[in-house]
Amino acid sequence: MRVLLITGKGGVGKTTVSAATALRAADLGHRTLVMSTDPAHSLSDAFGVPLGDEPTPVADRLSGQQIDAQRRLESHWGTVRDYLAELFDWGGADGIAAEELVVFPGMDELFALAEVQDHVAAGEYDVIVVDCAPTAETLRLLSLPDALGWYMEKLFPLERRVARVVRPVLSRVMSLPLPGDDVFKAGEGFYGRIEGVRRVLIDPEITSARLVMNLEKMVVAEARRTYTYLGLFGYSVDAAIVNRIIPDAVTDPYFKRWREVQAEHLETVEDAFADLSLLRLRLFDEEMVGIDKLRILAEELYQHLDPTDRLATNTPFRVFEDGHEVVLGLFLPFAEKGEIDVMRHGDEIYITVGPYRRSLVLPDSLRRREISGAKLVERELWVRFGVFDG
Repeated sequence: MRVLLITGKGGVGKTTVSAATALRAADLGHRTLVMSTDPAHSLSDAFGVPLGDEPTPVADRLSGQQIDAQRRLESHWGTVRDYLAELFDWGGADGIAAEELVVFPGMDELFALAEVQDHVAAGEYDVIVVDCAPTAETLRLLSLPDALGWYMEKLFPLERRVARVVRPVLSRVMSLPLPGDDVFKAGEGFYGRIEGVRRVLIDPEITSARLVMNLEKMVVAEARRTYTYLGLFGYSVDAAIVNRIIPDAVTDPYFKRWREVQAEHLETVEDAFADLSLLRLRLFDEEMVGIDKLRILAEELYQHLDPTDRLATNTPFRVFEDGHEVVLGLFLPFAEKGEIDVMRHGDEIYITVGPYRRSLVLPDSLRRREISGAKLVERELWVRFGVFDG
């Protein structure tokens, strides 16, 4: 089973790449599903066929799906939403404002992403290609299970016990709505879904992310940041896809400067993503939509490769011995010393890179050791643990 996450800055062509990747996999005999978690939903346009909330046949061994995220949101968040809306309404927010406040940005895309777990569990497909939302939204979604994990493990059980004790007392003296067991159960179900999809997505044997970019300064910079943050949260990246390269056949002087700029950026990309498989696509002279044209694009993109293979391997997280010390190594390409912070609290270590923070529960081998230092070694953050504490 393989899951391929195709992501990139908005407008770089990730939907077209997703569609072509899925078509190539199906042509090679794999039962394939391509699904969109991008609210823009342009897979239908790429294939030139209507797609809906359920998998729809597109070609031999290929189905497409544009998930109705609002429907998933209603199904899995409705109970919690209704309670929070009642709470906000009690606090003075009017009905419409309360409804808006209890649906957090990105939640619909999150439930769309959780659909991946359902398809993996069902086993009806050999490969699932996910046309992700633009990188900023994708990173927020992929980091959410880590962010919620601490709350669900530490505070959620306590809140549930407290609510059971105080609910009978407070209900007699005040009108404040208190959550019932159905709300807590729905909250657990919500977390269970995103934690389940996280387990699938961080397994490098199952899931690989692929970064799509154009040869533009801001786009390449964002791709590099995305690579770092995916490493921070333990997601494996196996390919960088450079799209819309001006071909050598274009000799018009108008494009001369563009070719020079692209050549400079391509050198940066080749150096920055040297440990990944680097795939290239030329700038076509027409829109590459529809099965026939997507097949041409896929053949140029993958050539002799099977897109379902792991195109490169790296280890986002490892623990190893170095003399008398034990080192926790975290793969953080492009991270710089000034933007990294490491803090330990109890059995957890908090690693911050730029605006993103990850909490890691230390393995047994490290819990009784003190941190002796942390530094960047090439593309890894090495956190050193010294002698046993006590």
